[in-house]
Amino acid sequence: MSRRERQRRKQRNEGGPHRIIFLTLGLVVTSVAIAGIAAVAWVINVANSAPSLDTKKPIELGATSRIYAADGKTRLGFINANVLRTPVHSDEIPDVVREATVAIEDRRFYEHKGVDFEGIVRAAVKNVESKKDIQGGSTLTMQLVRNLYTGERARSGVAGYKRKIREAKLAQELEDRHPGRPGKLWIVNKYVNSVPYGTVGGQTAVGIQAAARIFFDKPATRLTLREAALLAGLPQAPTNYNPFLSTGAATARRNDVLQRMADQGYITQARADKTKAMGLGVKHNRFYTAKREGYVYDYVKQYLIDRYGVDTVLRGGLRVDTTIDLHLQKLARRALDGNLGAPDRAGSIVTIDPHTGYVRAMASSARYGDSKFNLAAQGHRQAGSTFKVMVLMDALRRGVDPNRTSYVSKHLTPGWLPSVPGYEVQTYSHGYGGSMNLVKATLTSDNTVYAQLDADLGPESVAKTARDMGITSPLHGYPAEGLGGLTDGVSPLEMARAYATIANGGYRMRPIVVRKVTFPDKHVDDLGKPSRHKVFEDGVAYEATKILIKNVQGGTGTAAQIGCPAAGKTGTVDNYTDAWFVGYTPRLVTSVWVGHPKDPYPLGPGAAGGVVAAPIWGRYMKSAHGKFCGDFPKPKVPFAPQPFFGKYSRTGAKESKPDQQPDAAQPGIAPDGQGTGKDGGGTKYPPDAYEAPPQGTPNTTQPPAATPPAANPPPAQDGGTGAPAPNP
Repeated sequence: MSRRERQRRKQRNEGGPHRIIFLTLGLVVTSVAIAGIAAVAWVINVANSAPSLDTKKPIELGATSRIYAADGKTRLGFINANVLRTPVHSDEIPDVVREATVAIEDRRFYEHKGVDFEGIVRAAVKNVESKKDIQGGSTLTMQLVRNLYTGERARSGVAGYKRKIREAKLAQELEDRHPGRPGKLWIVNKYVNSVPYGTVGGQTAVGIQAAARIFFDKPATRLTLREAALLAGLPQAPTNYNPFLSTGAATARRNDVLQRMADQGYITQARADKTKAMGLGVKHNRFYTAKREGYVYDYVKQYLIDRYGVDTVLRGGLRVDTTIDLHLQKLARRALDGNLGAPDRAGSIVTIDPHTGYVRAMASSARYGDSKFNLAAQGHRQAGSTFKVMVLMDALRRGVDPNRTSYVSKHLTPGWLPSVPGYEVQTYSHGYGGSMNLVKATLTSDNTVYAQLDADLGPESVAKTARDMGITSPLHGYPAEGLGGLTDGVSPLEMARAYATIANGGYRMRPIVVRKVTFPDKHVDDLGKPSRHKVFEDGVAYEATKILIKNVQGGTGTAAQIGCPAAGKTGTVDNYTDAWFVGYTPRLVTSVWVGHPKDPYPLGPGAAGGVVAAPIWGRYMKSAHGKFCGDFPKPKVPFAPQPFFGKYSRTGAKESKPDQQPDAAQPGIAPDGQGTGKDGGGTKYPPDAYEAPPQGTPNTTQPPAATPPAANPPPAQDGGTGAPAPNP
């Protein structure tokens, strides 16, 4: 081997290890480069998987659903849901809120274009040092994308990285769409309107307005520096920093925000130090849970759930406009307060516009906090003589002449009605007026005359007329129903609706409480269009109105006089358990009920509808009817009376002496008891519905109802059936 060859071999042997090292390094660099390229390719692939904003519809966060009175301004309450949100315009967001938010969440917000690469590196270093994810590197824009477009919540692992990559891509796209300083302000305003600030009482405040209300009981426009700093610090860990749960952690977080604001030049260090020394100032409150007109609120909420489903209602974003007039609500409660006669009594008032069906008032004397039971809409009680109007309307729609059709007022002993042998009927005063026409029988509220008229017309026919007028509670067509003896009772709302059919000239109206519902997408469900169905000619309705006007002027309803044209009917249930007055003017219909809210025990001796309920109606309607004092309009189709011959009627007869008994040979009585009436008492009815004894002196041994009787009892009787169907 030559010398040259030996030197070459020596050099190869000496360079061997270095070569291995270089080869290794080369492999490592190549691998890293390949991995880097693969990582970049993976990032690009993930970023490309993010859809364009053009294809992403913003998530509809909605606002907390709210209910308004008829004025469209006064809020009756929010519909409670798990999420509370009330978006506000940028003008309603104080600068201090925006500054505190940027200082703690994204200090380079006004410098980057949606992605803060410096912030990402800084967050990565912090996370490596702490061996935990303590910083995320997400900008305000990326967080807004998450809240408004993607809704993704993965925080760790591959899924977490993918989320951030997609958010970064969409954030840059969003910033391109909203460039410059105005765009930045748009983004931060959207952010503070959509970020969750924490949960109190099971309800999460989303957005700065809800947060201001739930933590400080004030609107966002009035937030101070210390309050804005506290709220700005909550979104990163709402539970940990909740001031109601951890005062210490909340104070430390707020002070961190204040210091960052000072470091970034938003406030001076002196102001930061001064504010740090202050308390938190949080305040528990009922802003989102408080209700005005609680019974109306519950009625409306249930209506919405029945119509749209519970999910839609609780999801939020609904604006609900009602027909309730708060002025009338106030007048109604004022008329009830202190005028019921005894502290254990309750009362309710319902007012309807007869021409639209709009429910203008639905008030109760009961305190909503004591009972959630809506006496005006849910309370079903015996109607007493107010139901005689349904018998009257059934007669008038068939052409029965109320001036010439007469009956004998007398004690109807058991056996008078063959279909119900035990049915006994007496008058309120146990006095009888002999032969009288239907007008006088209405003004004196004579039970015995109306029982005979009901038998002649046919109880099933009367029940149909009642349904035609808007009564929806169960009716069975029993004879006692014509005198108000109902198995299930009726509500004040039903009675107001029924009398509205007379007041408006013969149209059954659908009661409307919810006038309009506006959905988050601005779609409007217009529910305020009146829905009416003609059931009487206007001449028939006007004939009834003339009689009921006379009842207010000189019958059982004189205490309801208001100095303007008004019509109505009193009602008293057996043993004085319930007192009613239902009446109307040309523009308003109002029902008044007074009784005991839980158990129907006696109100007290003499507590008749004309004594208890009619004065409340008059007191309320004197103010409620407004300035209008016009008369009822004349009918377009005059009432056309027809001859009527019933088994018990005395058509065209002059008034006879008291206690005169009917005679089959007398004028107006058809042979063998057959007449033009529909029923004549031939149908069989459940005997147990008429086994109650005749009305006597109220049983005052039951729970006390300490109202003294009127000094002068009403001149005319207004009693119950004498043998009512059982109370529910």
